[in-house]
Amino acid sequence: MELVDTHCHLNFRNYDSDRAQALQRARAADIVRIIVPAIDLDSCRQALKLAASYEDIFASVGIHPNCSGGFADSTLKPLRQLASNAKVVAIGEIGLDYHWDKSPKPTQWRAFESQLRLASELELPVIIHNREASDDLMAMLENWAPGAAASLHGRLGVLHSFSASGEIAERALALGFCLGFTGPVTYKKADELREIARRSPINRILIETDGPFLAPQQRRGKRNEPAYLHYINQKLAELHCVTPAEMARQTTCNAERLFSWHGG
Repeated sequence: MELVDTHCHLNFRNYDSDRAQALQRARAADIVRIIVPAIDLDSCRQALKLAASYEDIFASVGIHPNCSGGFADSTLKPLRQLASNAKVVAIGEIGLDYHWDKSPKPTQWRAFESQLRLASELELPVIIHNREASDDLMAMLENWAPGAAASLHGRLGVLHSFSASGEIAERALALGFCLGFTGPVTYKKADELREIARRSPINRILIETDGPFLAPQQRRGKRNEPAYLHYINQKLAELHCVTPAEMARQTTCNAERLFSWHGG
């Protein structure tokens, strides 16, 4: 029952003491690929270093909205160079975050729009971060998507760790995005999120840990890691009335298609 963790910050120092062991546990749990998303230029390089060291690790490169305060046009040059690495499968983690006051909104907008254009130029899907910014974020995606590279149609990207409303889910799905589900879909009071997951087409769902954050209910309060992906897979399988093996097969196929593994 092979699984893909499409979002885990394995480069973060939370894993410094046992990164190799966490990867061993992931492989023992049939996690066959892991995407390490970047949040700034330094973490882009860290993600690529990890990807170079392990066959089953891939990277995405981008500037997180909370790290976008110093974003300038000149930032795109190193991003473009980093994205040329064969193990880069997406531009991300990019988007908008209105929860934390770490970067002015106009700066976030400029960074987001610039990186969306870069993704289209490089024909790479995007990994989208959204926190309390749904209206602006969807307006920008709806403006970008129709003009994105033809090769991206049907595989524009993923709204990672989805936590917005059902209406936002429908708008994202209508554009051709996937929705990524993380530990909160297992939380006791997350009925609304579970309903969104249940109503989402099974061929548009990705599973993620977002480690070290958002451990599933069974490990809540602990550092999250890829080996815990099975808890999310199990919950999504229950919601879609399929076996865990079928949910694993489908979400792995979805990841292969989105990130162009095996020419998918």
